[in-house]
Amino acid sequence: MRLRSRGCERRGVSQVADRQGESKLIKLLQREIRPPAAEQGHAATCWTDVVKAAEQSDDVSAGKSENSRPSLPDRLSDSLLEDAAVASKQPVTKRHRKLLLKSSFVSSSAPAGEEEEQQQQQQQQQQQLQHKQKLARTQESRRRLLSEVCAKYQPSVTEQLVSQRQVSRVYVEDRTRLLYCEVPKAGCSNWKRVLMVLGGSAVSTRDIPHDAAHYGNHLRRLESYDRAGITERLRSYTKVLFVREPFERLVSAFRDKFESPNSYYHPVFGRPIISRYRANATHAALRTGAGVTFREFVQYLLDVRRPVGMDIHWEPVSQLCKPCLLRYNFIGKFERLEEEANFLLQSVGAPRNLTFPDFKDRNPLAERTSSAITQKYFAQLNSTERQKAYDFYYMDYLMFNYPKPFKDLH
Repeated sequence: MRLRSRGCERRGVSQVADRQGESKLIKLLQREIRPPAAEQGHAATCWTDVVKAAEQSDDVSAGKSENSRPSLPDRLSDSLLEDAAVASKQPVTKRHRKLLLKSSFVSSSAPAGEEEEQQQQQQQQQQQLQHKQKLARTQESRRRLLSEVCAKYQPSVTEQLVSQRQVSRVYVEDRTRLLYCEVPKAGCSNWKRVLMVLGGSAVSTRDIPHDAAHYGNHLRRLESYDRAGITERLRSYTKVLFVREPFERLVSAFRDKFESPNSYYHPVFGRPIISRYRANATHAALRTGAGVTFREFVQYLLDVRRPVGMDIHWEPVSQLCKPCLLRYNFIGKFERLEEEANFLLQSVGAPRNLTFPDFKDRNPLAERTSSAITQKYFAQLNSTERQKAYDFYYMDYLMFNYPKPFKDLH
């Protein structure tokens, strides 16, 4: 019983140390990802110190767990020696030797199992900490790249005053001090659900239908505040942006708005597109606006004299969210949406039971737009049209480090 008690005590000390290490990392991440109230300006923060501190705290935790108690084999050896010393005062019979071996085997089996379980827990906690450190370094790298691109292509943009129009796509969540720029076709529906839960207008993301998330969300936009309110929130809140591979986002928008029934996009965009770019269009097509082809859609997109204006679903993120001006603290990617969104939520202190939803409630039977599907749609275009489309989204590819989707692009 003495051996079993010591094993339990040692495991408790190690677990406390591990929890302390993880707690330090989370607090440091919260401090880095959410700018302090005293911070001035819009310069992006650096997570180098966060990563180093996390690694140090992890080393300290490991040291405590190793040095707090003698190892399990040492403790077992001491116990067996003590038992042997007592037994040496009496004649040792064959029966005594059997009983001694049997009792030592029974007493050591449970702590050995506990030791293995403890090691597995420590390995899992170590892996989790390392994963968080990796995500933190990824954020640092993305912010640094964005800063370099902005310095090269838009060097004077940070000197401009932010207007209400420039933050018209930014949603505010005051409880967790978040600013989220809406990028359609990059997980924005589920992000609005998360903001609604964080703000207290909904209990669960599962209970929020698609239309309620977009048209009845009661979320406040940054443009609705006065200039002082806008400036203060941009200075002290965590600014969040999630992006997607530009061609893939474009195909996703086309499939959603033109290949499925839509009472707005077919008459408002479909009819003028067909009228301008389709020869010998039928009266039915001109009347309904249904049946726009992907090539016709791209022709409209690249036309400097478009018959109908731009739309947020295919507007470049570099224009939609003004990343050089707003200097986002967190730049997530749709390709790792759930993982990175949950990392962000944990870092800003969101409730533990709130995780980023992964369901698709709009056209749920349709296959998600993937890289393979995107390639099929762009195969309908010639090389010149693909190059012009790449040029249209060039800054998005550059700012967010997406590779060229076709080898013949330059």
